Amino acid sequence: MDGSRNPDNDKTSFWKKNSKTVPGRPSPKKDVKSSVKPKVVGTTSFQDFQASVSDAWAMDDDDFCIISGLESTKISKKVSQSAALNVLNSHRNSTDIPVTSNDKLESVSALEVDFVRNNRIPGRPQQLRCFNPPQDEDSESKLERFESVLANPPSLPELCKLSWSGIPVKVRAITWRLLSGYLPINLERRNGVLERKRQDYWNLVEKYYYAEHDETNRDIQHQINIDVPRMNPSIPLFQQKTVQIMFERILFIWSIRHPASGYVQGINDLVTPFYVVFLQEFILDNQAFETFHVDKLSEEQLKIIEADSFWCLSKFLDGIQDNYVFAQVGIQRKVHQLEELIKRVDETLHRHLKQHNVSYLQFSFRWLNNLLTRELPLRCTIRLWDTYLAESDCFASFQLYVCASFLLYWKDDLMRQNDFQGLLLLLQNLPTQSWSSSQISMLVAEAYKLKVMFADAPNHLQSNTGDS
Repeated sequence: MDGSRNPDNDKTSFWKKNSKTVPGRPSPKKDVKSSVKPKVVGTTSFQDFQASVSDAWAMDDDDFCIISGLESTKISKKVSQSAALNVLNSHRNSTDIPVTSNDKLESVSALEVDFVRNNRIPGRPQQLRCFNPPQDEDSESKLERFESVLANPPSLPELCKLSWSGIPVKVRAITWRLLSGYLPINLERRNGVLERKRQDYWNLVEKYYYAEHDETNRDIQHQINIDVPRMNPSIPLFQQKTVQIMFERILFIWSIRHPASGYVQGINDLVTPFYVVFLQEFILDNQAFETFHVDKLSEEQLKIIEADSFWCLSKFLDGIQDNYVFAQVGIQRKVHQLEELIKRVDETLHRHLKQHNVSYLQFSFRWLNNLLTRELPLRCTIRLWDTYLAESDCFASFQLYVCASFLLYWKDDLMRQNDFQGLLLLLQNLPTQSWSSSQISMLVAEAYKLKVMFADAPNHLQSNTGDS
C-alpha cells in the first residue's frame, strides 16, 4: 500500500513551464485550438479571477511570514498580497484608482489583524480541539429505523426519505453506498458487485498509476502531489503518508477516467467525506477518526476504503460533471443562478453586496467548486452530504439552494460590514468552527423551503444581463 511514483524529481516549476492556463488543472503544453468553442458568458473574466485566487493560501511557498500572535499559521507574503490586491483592485477599478505600494502594505496589514483577531486559518474552518462528536439525542431510535429498513432490500425512496435528516455513523457507510448507486439494492448481488468493482479499481491502479506516464499525466500527478498534502491541515489523519498516497491514487485514476475534465483543483476535498465514512467502518465507536492511525488497519481493509471511496466519488460527481470541464461552465452558470435567486429572496442583502461592489463570483466559486467542504468542519460536511446523497438526481439543483441558505444565514453579520474589504474577509472566512449537525439540519431545512418556494417558478434561475 505504500508504493507510489513521485514526479517531484522534475525540478522545473510546474506552473512556470506551462504557458497557457486552464482554471483549476494542469495547463497543456501546446496551444490546442478547437474547431468548436463553447459560448460561455464571462469566460475570460472568470478564468482571470480563478487563476488569480486559485489556492491562494498555499502551504509550500518559499517566502513565508508568520503572523504575530499566531505562530502556527504561516502565510506566504507574495501570495497573501496578491490575493488581497486582486479583490481590492477589482473594487477600485470601478473608480480607476490604482493600488499603490502603500495601499499594498495597508491591505495586507488589515488582513493580518483580522486573522489574528479571529485566530483562524484563512480559507478553512478552524477545527475544534475536542474531536469527540456530540451525541444525537434520537440516534438510537433513528439507528433502529435504519437497521429495520436495511434488514431487507430497501425501497430507495424510503431510504432517501429516512437519510435526508441525517444518517447514524454505524450504518452510514452501507447507506452511502446504496444512495450513490454503487451498491445494488438486491441483497444477493451485493457481494459479487463489491468484489468485482474493488478488483476493477485495483486493475486500473496497476494499469495506469504505476505505468510510465506521458507528459500530460506527469503534470496531473505532479499537481495532485502538491494539493494532497495541503488538504485539511488541522486534522492529523490527513497528514499521514499512507493516507496521502491513497488519495493520490484515487485522484489520478479519476482524472484518467474523466478526460473531459482531468484533474481539477478542489476535487481532492471531495474525496475526504467518502474516505472518512468508509474508514469509520473499521474503527471503534469511541475512537475519533481525526487522530486515528490508518497503519493499524490491514492491507485488505485499506484497499476496501480506497476502492469504495473512488467509486462513490465517481458516482457522486456524475451529476455535476459540467462543474469540472473546461472553463468550469457549470459553476459559472450556478454563480449567476445564485445571484438571481438572492436578488429575488432578499433584495436588501443583494443590494448591500452590490453597493459595495462585491461580486458573487468572489465568494461563491469556492462554495460551489468544493461543495462547502472548505467552509464547514469535516463532520458537518459529512452530515450535509447525507442530505446531498438523499437528494439523488436532484442534488445538483439542491446544492444551489443550500448555498443560498448559507449566504442568508450570515445576513446580519454581512449587513454590519460597511466596506468591500470587510465583506470579503467575512465571506471568505466564515466562523463555522463551532458548527454541529444542528446547524446543518437548519441549513438544509431552509434550503428545502427555498426549493419548494421556487419549484413552480423555474425562471428565477434564468440569468439576466441587468445589474441591480
